[in-house]
Amino acid sequence: MKHTSRLRDYPFTVRPLAKEEGGGYLIEFPDLPGCISDGETPEDAIRNGQDALKGYLLTLKEFGKPAPRPGTTSGASGQWRQRVPRSLHARLTARAKAEASASTLSLPP
Repeated sequence: MKHTSRLRDYPFTVRPLAKEEGGGYLIEFPDLPGCISDGETPEDAIRNGQDALKGYLLTLKEFGKPAPRPGTTSGASGQWRQRVPRSLHARLTARAKAEASASTLSLPP
């Protein structure tokens, strides 16, 4: 049975953007990674978000990929996204590479 979802069925979050991020408001759809938009007001963000959502779902269809059902995301992806200074990011990346290399070493029994 084919499941068709209406755009308004997909949950979303809207949050204010800091001036450093450009100001306005950001809308995100947790069921659809990377499906975001923004606007000057929350209402603009929601309106623009509906356009982004429609485009996202059409692209999935174009590539033959199934669209997730609305509300199926648990909200806990295991990812934590945070802006950090580039110098810190570089140090963390280097440490992660070092730890990955160390974990591939074979130890005698």
